[in-house]
Amino acid sequence: MVWTEYNFMSQSRNWSGTSPAPAADNPHKLIQTSWLSGGAQYFFNEDWGLSVVVPSANRVLRQESGHGDHGHGQGHGHGGHADEQGGANTIRWWGMGDVRVNAYYTGFSSDMSTGFNLGVKIPSGDWTQPGVSRDNQIGTGSTDILFGFYHRHRITPDARWMWYVNAQLDAPVITQAGYTPGLQLGATAGAYYSGLKVGSLKIRPIAQAIFTNRASDSGPEADPRNTGYQQLSLSPGVEFDLHPLRLYTDIEFPVLNNVVGNQLMAPATVRVILGYLF
Repeated sequence: MVWTEYNFMSQSRNWSGTSPAPAADNPHKLIQTSWLSGGAQYFFNEDWGLSVVVPSANRVLRQESGHGDHGHGQGHGHGGHADEQGGANTIRWWGMGDVRVNAYYTGFSSDMSTGFNLGVKIPSGDWTQPGVSRDNQIGTGSTDILFGFYHRHRITPDARWMWYVNAQLDAPVITQAGYTPGLQLGATAGAYYSGLKVGSLKIRPIAQAIFTNRASDSGPEADPRNTGYQQLSLSPGVEFDLHPLRLYTDIEFPVLNNVVGNQLMAPATVRVILGYLF
């Protein structure tokens, strides 16, 4: 399977703890990001598989003039551009993200309903854009170990209704230039229905809840007082399957935020994935 994925979020509302906070408490005013990723997954047999994801991002950062990386970072991003107006500094740039490589094992049962992944995140992303603090760079500059598991099971005997859970851990192990991103754990629980069909087109509505816990960043180039959060989101979605093409889209709506210090949060995140199965 190969696929391309697009994600968009616009972080424009300042939060502190579990509540919205005054915009004046945060020097950052807007972080708007469009992610575009390409991926490939191949299973050598029913037990073992491998995937590679290569992301890139176009980001707009608006912050108070004079706020940023305070001269740290000697590199540059791709296509970076900055302008100032109304006391705010706006930086627009594009950069590669951190490549992720994962190996999968699905041999615990004959129906491949349970499995785990083990992989690595490579520090290929841009993390030296001038005027941007390390926590707002596209790449982290770190090498991370990735570990996760999943399980799915039928709700009804005909397996038209299914439920599933999965969890993913992202743990930085090698860092550089005085910045260590916070360890992140994500968990998802959801259900889908596979009994809808129009001709050869299969339609699967999906409902899921997503919980993310990220620890505060650390190191001399980090801002531990304003990084780290817990978030619970609800995410309705739908998948259209017309073999060999598969289209999936969902929208994540946060229903609970608990952030450290002051951070910009997005009211929603939109995701679209187009895949081709061989």
